[in-house]
Amino acid sequence: MNSTINYNGKKFRPVSNTENGETSFETVFHYKQVGNILTSEYSGGKIKYGHLIGLVDNEGNIEMRYHQVNDKDELMTGVCTSTPKILENGKIRLYENWEWTSGDKSKGTSIIEEQ
Repeated sequence: MNSTINYNGKKFRPVSNTENGETSFETVFHYKQVGNILTSEYSGGKIKYGHLIGLVDNEGNIEMRYHQVNDKDELMTGVCTSTPKILENGKIRLYENWEWTSGDKSKGTSIIEEQ
């Protein structure tokens, strides 16, 4: 299964997020991809440290699970699906639908863009 998009070595930053999310423009995601397995370490803003793991399908869509420690020293976990769009400048924008599996179990949406 070869994706038309390879995320390996790319950095992303959020450009929008719903209020119940913890990422912000200060959060930087460092993506790595081997085959169809995607991982990322991230930190910044309200997030001291986070990690995600996901699977990339052949259209570049990502299904992932994430866990992070926030600035209140809470361990937060969630699930997310990301849909890519290639911008005119060739960079990737990801439209994300996520849901906390900890805390209030609320849902949200965010957009992150390749830097």
